[in-house]
Parts: sequence; C-alpha cells; structure tokens
Amino acid sequence: MSEEQNGIDIYESRRFEKAIKKLTESQLKVVEDEIEKIIENPEIGEQKKGVLAFLRVHKFQLDKQQALLGYLWFKDRLEIYLLQLGSRKLL
Repeated sequence: MSEEQNGIDIYESRRFEKAIKKLTESQLKVVEDEIEKIIENPEIGEQKKGVLAFLRVHKFQLDKQQALLGYLWFKDRLEIYLLQLGSRKLL
C-alpha cells in the first residue's frame, strides 16, 4: 500500500498492514498521529545497530503499553515495516 501525505510517499509493509487491521479506531488514530510525528521529524526514532542499521524504531504509548514502530526514511519516502505492542507482536 502506498499513500502520499504532505508530499511524502508512505509505503506500508504487508506485516504492518496486517498489524493495523487488529487495532481499534482509537488505537489507529494514535498510530497515525505518531506517523505524523515521524514525518515532521524523521530522526525521532532510535537508529538500530548492526545488520538492522538501516532501520529506526520509534517508541510511544498505546493504551498504557509501550508500542514500537519500525521504519526506514529516504529523502521523500517513509517505509513502515512493523508495529509491536508491549510483549504482543502485531507483526
């Protein structure tokens, strides 16, 4: 799936698409707000190390649990790879 927002192309991996289908409307709104934060400041997430050095992970709260949003940022392109909520993986 590809979307365009504020001149930025947003690509969602199949894994991410499956994960967001499991969310409620209110949870989905929070995730969308966090994606907006990433678009405004692409370096908000922590850069991974080693073989995952291409990936950044943004941590945020979703229903009183820590959620992780894994993404890759190119010049005008955001690729979202994964969403994990607490110990429950939403991959």
